Amino acid sequence: MILAIPAVLSPQEVCVFRQDLEGASWRDGRATAGSVAERVKANQQLADDDPVAARLGGLVLERLAHNERFIAGALPLKVLPPRFNRYADGGTYGDHVDAAVFSVPGSPHRLRSDLSATLFLSEPDDYDGGELMIEGEFGVSAIKLPAGHLALYSARTVHRVTPVTRGARLAAFFWIESLVREGERREMLLELDDAIRALRIDTPDHPSVVRLTGLYHNLLRAWAQT
Repeated sequence: MILAIPAVLSPQEVCVFRQDLEGASWRDGRATAGSVAERVKANQQLADDDPVAARLGGLVLERLAHNERFIAGALPLKVLPPRFNRYADGGTYGDHVDAAVFSVPGSPHRLRSDLSATLFLSEPDDYDGGELMIEGEFGVSAIKLPAGHLALYSARTVHRVTPVTRGARLAAFFWIESLVREGERREMLLELDDAIRALRIDTPDHPSVVRLTGLYHNLLRAWAQT
């Protein structure tokens, strides 16, 4: 499942992010790639300890903590601090699969990457190319969202970023360890949550609201790993 989450950042916040990133200290992105991925990675990235990355990443985490759609779709247990990348002048990232486990910078903790996330910071019309291509059960999906919108998808997938031939593509990216490890179970819980929300709007006093809410939490209780 690929979940598009709108307006994680407001247009005003996107402007601030882009201003700060314009003057940031970009480095060769291959420095953070594994031995396989570095062969197909050609972009720029901020260092994990870059103060701009740390400050903006903290703001992203604050917004996600209050984003109901993100919480419902990801059921996050741990979220890796966001990183930032830039694609321009033909920059691209060929087919790859994200690492299964990441170390949390500045701590002894590790995180299992159940979900990958890309937060777009450039408007689609500002650059050519730069589509996030995700291989799935029913073919390849091309993702190019408005600035401030987030794409959430399985970290198990083969995916790539097509070459940026005009302009620059700025984005934040990060990984999530979910309370529910299995993707099919997360999808079922999200569908049930959506149904409960719709029922609460249409008939808030319907007795099925309580029963379905109880079912949701009992399934989460059975499947969650904390």
